[in-house]
Amino acid sequence: MELTTLEQLEDRYIGPRGTNRRERYEKSVMNFMIGYQIQKERKKQNLTQKELADRIGKKREFISKIENDGSNLTIKTLRDIVEKGLGGSLKIEIAV
Repeated sequence: MELTTLEQLEDRYIGPRGTNRRERYEKSVMNFMIGYQIQKERKKQNLTQKELADRIGKKREFISKIENDGSNLTIKTLRDIVEKGLGGSLKIEIAV
């Protein structure tokens, strides 16, 4: 049996790297991962969405939206969530 890698499947069904469709897909995956990491840390700290929202001056629905789709998140808001809300530090890496 021949195995297929995830990248081969992505190339076949979404498109090869560098195409518009593939770039949109990869950005949406990254947005999801940001939201997932926030949710994971919030739960680890036994915080509700409302408690986290209160710490940064936002509504619970805002945290829910971020955890389900991290898109349209400003760096300032991300920093507030991570630093004020979760007590962590934000590290951003730029790869070229």
